[in-house]
Amino acid sequence: MAIFSDNEDIQKPLIKKPEKSENLESKEIDFDKSFENNIRPKTLDDYVGQSALKSTLKISIEAAKKRNKPLDHLLLYGPPGLGKTTLASVTANELDTKIKITSAPALERPRDIIGILMSLKNGEILFIDEIHRLNKVAEEILYPAMEDFFLDMTTGKAQTVKTLRVPLPKFTLIGATTKAGSLSGPLRDRFGIIHRLQFYTKEELSLVVKRTAKILEIPITDEGAYAIASRSRGTPRIANRLVKRVGDYAIVKSNGEITEDIAKEALDSLHIDSYGLDTTDRALMTLIIEKYDGGPVGIETLAAALGEDVKTIEDVYEPYLLQEGFIQRTPRGRKVSPEAFRHLGYKMNNQQQSLF
Repeated sequence: MAIFSDNEDIQKPLIKKPEKSENLESKEIDFDKSFENNIRPKTLDDYVGQSALKSTLKISIEAAKKRNKPLDHLLLYGPPGLGKTTLASVTANELDTKIKITSAPALERPRDIIGILMSLKNGEILFIDEIHRLNKVAEEILYPAMEDFFLDMTTGKAQTVKTLRVPLPKFTLIGATTKAGSLSGPLRDRFGIIHRLQFYTKEELSLVVKRTAKILEIPITDEGAYAIASRSRGTPRIANRLVKRVGDYAIVKSNGEITEDIAKEALDSLHIDSYGLDTTDRALMTLIIEKYDGGPVGIETLAAALGEDVKTIEDVYEPYLLQEGFIQRTPRGRKVSPEAFRHLGYKMNNQQQSLF
């Protein structure tokens, strides 16, 4: 049972608004969010990829509508940029309901999570990003809220303590995480639908690229779309951003249309190679090869040598490199594969070859 002081103000707003800043970084972040919101699909039919998940969701959504009950709680996990937040918004649109979006780090105090739960209306969706980062208190508050739609609270002190069960409207919680293994068992078990989002194929990303180009009114050929898709690391978020960059290049260097040649020239100028690897990806693998004889080497050592955060390497760079077989995780650390040696133009010595 969760215990709260009666001095806690549960009606205060939950999500702290960041202070206004005029720096360029803040403006760029705001612009990127606006761009992503504009190109996000609104329905499951418009949502490209993740066919197995879409099929499951369509059935669950239709069943929830016919029963006139909220959708089961939904957990989405997988690498960043694959569309977890977008899918949550699409689900709300399909259910014709509202969605409240927050992230686990914003729910620091009991009143944060209580306030947002009590602000929900019947059938609404609460989306919590990075749900694996919920603190223990917030997680325990969610248990009865998800299972029985109640808040368990106590008021008073010492001999005057009273236990209260506050009813909540029936809602749907959608949680998103890049680290499903970091969720506690009790929290994970309370989700009725659990799905992993997969990296996109080049063909699926081509559809994403053409859709984004159409919204941005950028002329693009099928070959140009495929060239961008091929270097987008299987990730729609990256594909969408590359459409903008390549579109700018096409306007300056050509007639504004993205062709295969223009796409390749633009991406080469951005130092994004044929596999979609950027400067940091190649620096990571080159470091393992040149300084650590191909590995294995610890992730903390790599992070320190690259000047990157461990979490950034694990969440942003590693998933795709692992997926493509360029690096491997071992009990002793990370090591690069023969494919990485070939791609970067290095030859393996006999000792390195014997490890594979």
